[in-house]
Amino acid sequence: MFLEKEEEKILDGEYGEVMEKCMKILVKLGDIYGADKLIDIKSVHSPGASYRVSGDAGLNFVEEVSKKAKFKCFTTLNTGGMDLENWKEHNIPEYFAEKQLRLTRAYEKMGAISCHTCTPYFIGNLPLENEDIAWGESSAICFANSVIGARTNREGGPSALAAGVIGKVPDYGYHRDENRKGDFLFKINTEVKTVREFGALGYYVGKIVGRKVPVFENLKNTTLDNLKALSAALASSGAVSLFLMKKEEDLERIEIDEEDLKEVYEKFGDKGKPDIVCIGCPHASIFEIKEIASILKGKKLDTECYILTSKPIKSLSDRMKYTEIIEKAGGKIVCDTCPILTAKESMNYDLLYTNSAKLAHYAPGVCDIDVSLLELKDCLVVK
Repeated sequence: MFLEKEEEKILDGEYGEVMEKCMKILVKLGDIYGADKLIDIKSVHSPGASYRVSGDAGLNFVEEVSKKAKFKCFTTLNTGGMDLENWKEHNIPEYFAEKQLRLTRAYEKMGAISCHTCTPYFIGNLPLENEDIAWGESSAICFANSVIGARTNREGGPSALAAGVIGKVPDYGYHRDENRKGDFLFKINTEVKTVREFGALGYYVGKIVGRKVPVFENLKNTTLDNLKALSAALASSGAVSLFLMKKEEDLERIEIDEEDLKEVYEKFGDKGKPDIVCIGCPHASIFEIKEIASILKGKKLDTECYILTSKPIKSLSDRMKYTEIIEKAGGKIVCDTCPILTAKESMNYDLLYTNSAKLAHYAPGVCDIDVSLLELKDCLVVK
């Protein structure tokens, strides 16, 4: 891989050991995937921000880098292991909280925005079409490539951190035009309108395509929240990082009808009264919180209910009095975290209701919780 003179100096250690380590990570990736050069990036979304994922090794690495390096481009943090302000309310062990706070502060020291979320595009990390970025978090990657039209590969914690420090990534994969083409054409013969339905569609298609690129024909009702759900589900049941909504010729054609989606609904069917309800995987938008507040106004929930979102979105909810309505009904808005990435001790439940196909996919394995995938209004069980 060709390196410019300044890049060679970094690799040779002239700017210190930390910068050298970061450059070695990027060069190794470039060599593995056949990149011929490094390219500049506009932003980073770092996935290595939950202590549950990073462990002590990741924590120590981030702290080591934070002592001698700063991020060169705008950097946000993926969902963390707890609500940074209210973790004591959620059965988070002291040891876990201490290490999560250390991890967050280390990233913050490097210049990252210390707001944990899986929807960075809702809090200001919104790249332009065709901009090169280095994002982790599977749903955010898929959304960035497919909905925003930015360009990123699936970055892990170390590679995203290295990209942020150096301000560059190897030029391969979805950074290149020739790789941003469809592999399968899916004609949608049934109407999908809700977050649950778009999630079911993504879950079904993801299992078919794996890592390849689906193209959707006749896909309607494409709101931001629906496309967020589609991105998350595609990246969960498969490993999709890009989908397209423009018709391409000469692709294998697969038709999707209501019976196909019923397979997903039956897999995650209604299993009785839940122990907990979780909405916001990926993190809820202000539109979703508004809808929840409208459903719950003047009512009382019959089970624990958590609405997961980012701190800035909760601030909007507070100002619009949606938080007050939800809390009067018995619900809670939780920031910075999600069931998949929080401490295991905080998810000691048997049955979870959600309208998120992503959470329905991961919760049984990660949290040892049975899941029912239902429409939003059916998740919000009231007395």
